[in-house]
Amino acid sequence: MYETINSPINYGGLELKNRIIFAPTTFGLAEDEYFEKIRKIAAGGCAMVIIGDVPVGKSQFEKSLFDKKGFAYYQKLAEIVHSYNCRICAQLHQSDSNMLAMLKYVPGVLTKKISMEELRPLLNAEVAPYISKLSTRKIHKIINGFGEAAVLAVKAGFDMVQVHGDRMCGSFSSTVFNHRTDEYGGSIENRFRMTEEIIRGIQEACGEDFPVLLKVNVDTKAEDAEGYHRDMVWLLQRAKALGVELVEFSGVDFINQPKTATLYYLPQIKRLHEEVPDMPLSLVGGVRSLADMETVIEAGIACVSLGRALIAEPDFVTKELSGGEKSICLSCSRCFVLPHMHPGIRCVWVWKKERAKMKTL
Repeated sequence: MYETINSPINYGGLELKNRIIFAPTTFGLAEDEYFEKIRKIAAGGCAMVIIGDVPVGKSQFEKSLFDKKGFAYYQKLAEIVHSYNCRICAQLHQSDSNMLAMLKYVPGVLTKKISMEELRPLLNAEVAPYISKLSTRKIHKIINGFGEAAVLAVKAGFDMVQVHGDRMCGSFSSTVFNHRTDEYGGSIENRFRMTEEIIRGIQEACGEDFPVLLKVNVDTKAEDAEGYHRDMVWLLQRAKALGVELVEFSGVDFINQPKTATLYYLPQIKRLHEEVPDMPLSLVGGVRSLADMETVIEAGIACVSLGRALIAEPDFVTKELSGGEKSICLSCSRCFVLPHMHPGIRCVWVWKKERAKMKTL
């Protein structure tokens, strides 16, 4: 099975040198530190790095392909990753946050009457009305933005793009947030319509053979888990018909998983693969060893996606494929909630190790 993990795979005419992908992850590092972290991950042996949360328009909060400085930033990332025989993918996204609605909570946050823990459910409560009332004009503008961003991503050096099936697309696909009664609401066909039009728009802008990936959550906040599963079966069948090259599955509750857990979503993804066997899938969540990778591949999943394991150890892939021990990652998830805990260091385990080392000097 080691041979399968380390064997190449082809997506849209582009070859990945093995089946291991760095999953899109928000770092919260200064630019130079981020470049260095991505360099180490690309040098560590994975086949592709997915750069997370690339906005599909101009942005005041994120680096954007639509301005000169942001374009140069992504161009630099592509050069770094390619220098290690590694592919690079842009995860295109559109936020589902209602910025105007969020402003009313700012005074409470500033005066500490609203904690960060209390803020999240308040913001989530704003998503459904925002999604349900969004004008079709705005929807079409967002759809066009994905196509325009894909063209710019190619010019910047990206090999392919991934449509972020969470955020705006995920909320449109969800019965929890989408209460529309027009052609973008109701049935799964209607709720997926926005994502489908985005995929078609990217293909029209970049060519039918241009590799488009899709990221989706395998779990849901909806009470009807079986209904959600049926929606996912339909989604995979439709994604295959549209020419999507790979669907990457993650989940919304990874932070709440037991610290000893591995392969968080394998049972659900394995079931989906068995029902839609011709749609290539990748698993994100709880991959901590070569044995975990082998288990994923044995289940018929095409690729393995790693996030926190590569944050903790950028050379994790090389170490594991050489017969190393399991990841040092503790699944504490502090790399997500404490992005500025120490300059240049993202993993709290590594940070503590470095501090201990300094004390002995």
